[in-house]
Amino acid sequence: MDKQQINPWSWQDRAGFSQAWRVDSAESVIFLAGQAPISADGQLVGAGDFEAQARQTFENIRTVLEQAGATFDDVVKVTVYLTDMSDLGVLARVRDQYLPGAKPASTAVQVSALAQPGMMVEVEAIAVR
Repeated sequence: MDKQQINPWSWQDRAGFSQAWRVDSAESVIFLAGQAPISADGQLVGAGDFEAQARQTFENIRTVLEQAGATFDDVVKVTVYLTDMSDLGVLARVRDQYLPGAKPASTAVQVSALAQPGMMVEVEAIAVR
């Protein structure tokens, strides 16, 4: 498989994302449903604590990727849903701890609510292997 980061400009590097990834000859494409700050037993983690919710969300992404035979290195696209866009900086800091290399293509959207009361973040991902 060959992955090529596509960044026709330089400003997205400062913003911490890629414009696109070209993937040739992938064996598998993994589409993750929106992952949220939910524990293994279905309970909200980090009520009122955005950073705790972001960490749990990325831990859940790690678990799903591992079950699919993938890692964070395979992630090429994320879509982030936030109930407050002012939390984007915290999310980026947490994300960078899980995705330290070249950043995936990314979209961030503010929404009025998520699936469970008290959820402040949800993240979808696409990975290729």
